[in-house]
Amino acid sequence: MKIKKFIYGKFKYKYFLIRENRKSLRLIVRPNMSLIVRAPENANQKRIDIFLEKKWLWLEKQLEYFKKYQKTFYKREYISGESFLYLGRQYKLKVIKGKIDKVLVQKKLLIIETKKRILNGFHNKKILEKWYQQQSQKIFLKRYSKVIKNFNYEFTPKLEIKIMPKRWGSFLTNKKIVLNPELIKASTDCIDYVITHELCHMKYKNHSSKFYMHLKSKFPNWEKTKEKLELRMS
Repeated sequence: MKIKKFIYGKFKYKYFLIRENRKSLRLIVRPNMSLIVRAPENANQKRIDIFLEKKWLWLEKQLEYFKKYQKTFYKREYISGESFLYLGRQYKLKVIKGKIDKVLVQKKLLIIETKKRILNGFHNKKILEKWYQQQSQKIFLKRYSKVIKNFNYEFTPKLEIKIMPKRWGSFLTNKKIVLNPELIKASTDCIDYVITHELCHMKYKNHSSKFYMHLKSKFPNWEKTKEKLELRMS
């Protein structure tokens, strides 16, 4: 998967290009207004550009529609019925009265037990965010301990969790690896991929061909996992 640009007159669009075993081109506009083009493996850029030009009017209508209703789609109220991601799966939220504030995972449900009113979205949000934070600390450390066994480094960098607007992870010299807490919403293989990627930077600082060879040796299917992460979380 690659990120490409499409320019049509004064308009500029970025889209995810996914090449796969198919005969026709397909354009997908997601509710968050990200664009995905699914193309045959042998389709050249000219064919893709012509396809997008023909789709331009439909594309603008779709973007305008989602732009108009974007706040409606993404404004969380933290009440029963809303859906939330956790470890790569979608869960429906259920808020019930309880003696203490806590979160439970049961089958396809994320259950918030609250001491306050069940329609108190502000308080429900605090409960859920605290739970996400606790889970990320526990699960990231568990995944980190497992992944680092694939490396024979003499020194183990410290693991830190920190909000990063544009990154899933970061490697800071040999002292620290930072993970984005939003990764707790991704599947464990995606978490492992990000950890592996950052650990590979201990040997190769930049994204050179040697870096990617090293990454592939440690995580053979990293391209597909990266694609899953970006599409699922975008």
